[in-house]
Amino acid sequence: METKGRPHRHTDAEMEILQVLWKQGPATVREVNDEIGKSRPVGYTTTLKVMQIMVDKGSLRRDETGRAHVYVPTEPTETSKYAILADLIDRVFDGSAADLVLHALGGQKASPEELAEIKALIRSLEAKK
Repeated sequence: METKGRPHRHTDAEMEILQVLWKQGPATVREVNDEIGKSRPVGYTTTLKVMQIMVDKGSLRRDETGRAHVYVPTEPTETSKYAILADLIDRVFDGSAADLVLHALGGQKASPEELAEIKALIRSLEAKK
């Protein structure tokens, strides 16, 4: 999915499909379409076309052994998320992860549980240095 050293920038529709597959695991076009349809109207053929494009781009792999084709992301969820986040940090925050975190925490309320997780991660990172 890398192009000239940069991760593939997914469209909104592609991200929506990846979110479903990350949450549910391998799925057919019908299953993905039905899940997306819970939040907004979307045509089956639209979902099919986007998923076919994602196969062509290398973002998804299609298993054609069964009657219904099953789609799976080609990279693990965390790998994809890190690549997308790294691209966002580079493009929007001029390469500063700290700036991203400051904006994320300053613009939205984090729950006490989320703040505890963040503090634990910071302690872990500090201990490694």
